[in-house]
Amino acid sequence: MKIDMNKLVALVKGTKGLLTDKQAVSQVTVKGVSDYVTQVDFRVQEYLREQLHKEWPRIQFMGEEKDNSEIDFNADIWILDPVDGTTNLIHDFRNSAVSLGMCSRGEMVCGVIYQPFSDEVFTAVKGEGAFLNGEPIHVSRAETMADSLISIGTTPYEHEYADRNFEIFKKVFLDCQDIRRIGSAAIELAYVACGRLDAFFEMNLKPWDYAAGLLLIEEAGGTVTGFQGEKPVPWEKGSIVGSNGPIGQLLVDQYIN
Repeated sequence: MKIDMNKLVALVKGTKGLLTDKQAVSQVTVKGVSDYVTQVDFRVQEYLREQLHKEWPRIQFMGEEKDNSEIDFNADIWILDPVDGTTNLIHDFRNSAVSLGMCSRGEMVCGVIYQPFSDEVFTAVKGEGAFLNGEPIHVSRAETMADSLISIGTTPYEHEYADRNFEIFKKVFLDCQDIRRIGSAAIELAYVACGRLDAFFEMNLKPWDYAAGLLLIEEAGGTVTGFQGEKPVPWEKGSIVGSNGPIGQLLVDQYIN
């Protein structure tokens, strides 16, 4: 199904008022260890679910804040993270994003990542390239760790992986220019797509964390793999390496495993 991207971007940008509602942000529920949800998460998800259903009623909807057991993964699916970076939002850290992608027959076919605080909209359509606010973007050309800025994800909901994670982070830090921790996988993947970062990796991401970013990076000329170098399944939880290509290969071959 062909999606009108102008219409889709307009719908996603319509969430800005919800994302910047400080009263709704202050209404926090604890889901688990370092895992929070606010009224913003629920309101953004419900707004987009309703609007997407009005425009494309035959496409299924998969969202972070709902039970997705009814989804038929052989059909078309919206995959939404209403607020990627909820902890950032709670702290007014201003690095949170709406991440929305559409998966068709196992492949991501379009994606939007919207950062309302910088008013940046990253978009991609399969086979048509990747864009930032309408301008084409491309991954970096770095080929060595010494030339690379690499972002990490700490798997904050699963502290049992801390020792393994931080051993990897130290090895990467010692060999690259520096590391970053933004706290939103969607933004970090978008930054890889536009060349601000050379790679990003994190264990055990949920599909809504990375689905749109996967397509953005691929359409910007980069690669997204699992920690073993395998192709991710965009509706499944996975450990993800998004990169310009060469740096991701180095991470998989020499650091992560």
